[in-house]
This record gives sequence, C-alpha cells and structure tokens, in this order.
Amino acid sequence: MPRPSAAQFCLGTFTVVATTVVLLAVSGAAGVLEVAVLVGFAVALGTLVTLLSLSVSARSARPAQVPAAAPAGHEYARQR
Repeated sequence: MPRPSAAQFCLGTFTVVATTVVLLAVSGAAGVLEVAVLVGFAVALGTLVTLLSLSVSARSARPAQVPAAAPAGHEYARQR
C-alpha cells in the first residue's frame, strides 16, 4: 500500500481536527469517556478520508489503456 502524500496527510489531519471540534461543540460532552469516544470517532473518520483519497489518487494515476497489438498485416507491425 502506498504511503499518503503530504496533501492527503493534511486532509486527514484537518478532518480529525474539524470533526473533533464540531462534535465537541454540538454534543456538549463533559466526561472523559464521552470526549474519548468522540475523538476516537474523529480519528476513525480522518483515517477513512485518508484511505479514500489514496484510492482515488491511485485510480487516477493508472496509465492509460495500452492499445491492442496491431494486426499482423498492418504496416506498423511490419516496421518492428
């Protein structure tokens, strides 16, 4: 599995931080266990975002389809 680029790492980190801030602000969690669960969810979401961005970049980085071999009677095949 390829390593994430700096941009993908930053995207995952931003997702974790933003999700944590939003979840803490919305939920009003005060206990240590509640905060730990929310942070764990944010880390899982950030990991998922990073993995999905890896799969998208791997899919777009594939080389274009190689054309099929020329038929035997074709002029290009004779030049080889």
